[in-house]
Amino acid sequence: MRPDASPRIEFRKVAPQAFEAVRGLEKYIHSAGLEERLVELVKLRASQLNGCAFCVDMHARRLRELGEPNERIDAVAAWSEGPFFDERERAALEWTESVTLLSRDHVPDPVFERVRGRFGEAELVHLTMVIATINVWNRLAVPFRTVPEGYRRVRGEAE
Repeated sequence: MRPDASPRIEFRKVAPQAFEAVRGLEKYIHSAGLEERLVELVKLRASQLNGCAFCVDMHARRLRELGEPNERIDAVAAWSEGPFFDERERAALEWTESVTLLSRDHVPDPVFERVRGRFGEAELVHLTMVIATINVWNRLAVPFRTVPEGYRRVRGEAE
């Protein structure tokens, strides 16, 4: 988003039922049992790939609120190059990239096998729902130019 840009459309106001439907997905993924830090790492990585400033800002902030060190948050963009992530997190981040960038390689078998080695079937479905849901948010926020930090207003927080 350009620094001088303002939102094109405030989709949550224009289509509140659609907004609430996606929030329903959020409720599901946050009750599915995956570690909250892992969920936020995945959301941050998908948002980086999709160029969603709103979501990158929000998920980096949420990770800090969860006590995640800045070094790990900063390293998410280059997760495969550093020592900051364990094998489960690395598998989740690789899966995130492959699922988010479907047209690139259609989620090859070796990627599936690596993630399947770290997640049970139900967990893998939940993880994929996390990725699908953040991709929905990104695909709303980017084209409508949702302004970073606007989520604080949505949550009723003071700026």
